[in-house]
Amino acid sequence: MANSMAEQLQQDMECEGLLECIHGLKQLDKECFRAMVESDEPLTIDEVAERVDRERSTAYRSIQRLLQSGFIQKEQVNYDQGGYYHVYYPTDPTQISNDMQRMLNDWYAKMGQLIQEFEDKYEHVEDTPTPVEG
Repeated sequence: MANSMAEQLQQDMECEGLLECIHGLKQLDKECFRAMVESDEPLTIDEVAERVDRERSTAYRSIQRLLQSGFIQKEQVNYDQGGYYHVYYPTDPTQISNDMQRMLNDWYAKMGQLIQEFEDKYEHVEDTPTPVEG
């Protein structure tokens, strides 16, 4: 991923790049998310791990990042004889999009504030003469 905003703007990006750019998700996270999107029903961690060909613990960490970012939901399924397990499914894309738009708006407002602070801090520099070395 590009280091600066200028580099990011020059890159060819796909919509999945938002997962990395906005939320800092990794390639495996994107693969796990895609596995859940392509499934007709919620998946267990073991099922996700199998679909992305990774160890259960690796898939679990990826699923935790997806949960924290709001890209997936977790549901508890209870056994009749007691006990339970969890299944995971993707969050509605409209909700994800709305959340990303809010985050982008917050970021834009913050950057605007920082730009104004930069201008306020350094505009007086133009008014003072630069010393001549001699």
